Amino acid sequence: MACRVSVSQITILLLYLLAAGAFTASRLPRFSTRSQPLFVVATIAAATGIAIHGEALFSLIFGGDGFDLTIGNVISLIGFELAIVSLIASLEPTLRGISGGLVLLASLTVLLMGPSGDALTGIGLAWQVRGHILIAMLSYGLLTVGTIVAIYALVQERRLRAAKLSPVNQLFAPLETTERLLFGVAAAGFVGLTFAIVSGLSFVDDLIEQHLAHKFGLSLLAWIIFGVLLAGRHFRGWRGKRAVRLYLGGFAVLCLAYFGSRLILEEVFNRSWG
Repeated sequence: MACRVSVSQITILLLYLLAAGAFTASRLPRFSTRSQPLFVVATIAAATGIAIHGEALFSLIFGGDGFDLTIGNVISLIGFELAIVSLIASLEPTLRGISGGLVLLASLTVLLMGPSGDALTGIGLAWQVRGHILIAMLSYGLLTVGTIVAIYALVQERRLRAAKLSPVNQLFAPLETTERLLFGVAAAGFVGLTFAIVSGLSFVDDLIEQHLAHKFGLSLLAWIIFGVLLAGRHFRGWRGKRAVRLYLGGFAVLCLAYFGSRLILEEVFNRSWG
């Protein structure tokens, strides 16, 4: 994590906060006559913040001969994807409430990015390997965004069942609209995960020898779960708690593929995760 906050980080933070406030306000009844101007302000602020965030973040992570994969940079990458999804989701007026929440979460990750000050990992890797790592990180980030949307959908469903009436309800889109957003993010993450698995296999000569069998097996299981979920949605119209729980189950397996594999490699085989 960076010790000092840069001007660009402060700029991104302020732009994201402005976007979050404007997106949220555009959904409130008291600002109904100004909803469109507020949406325009939010869109410009979010798009500008995303552009600055992306340039700063990718120059940090991929600017050298290796990767600067601090936990802060990885979390900020997820925040970057949160902001992108929030901007796309805001094209649907009823989703501007969740857009405000997503870009607010993105703002919290901005201050975490920064140079590690340590030696970079992955120096000298072939471009194919670097591409695989980039695809894997982006797909994992997208599926993390989907998890946040899934939790939002669960909260929304519980509020509907409890028949709670309050001004906060204006910030919630119809549940079916939220689910469409969830499945859209899931589909994008699934495509990325597919490319990550295929590209990873292309340069892994021996899964057992390189102690990657557990990582590949769990990643493949997560891929199957997400594939079943998307197929069930397309052919059987799956929705509601069953779909959300299946999504969360797939994401849990994917987390285990990464963090469990890291634990096994570092603690059991005494190998670094590079």
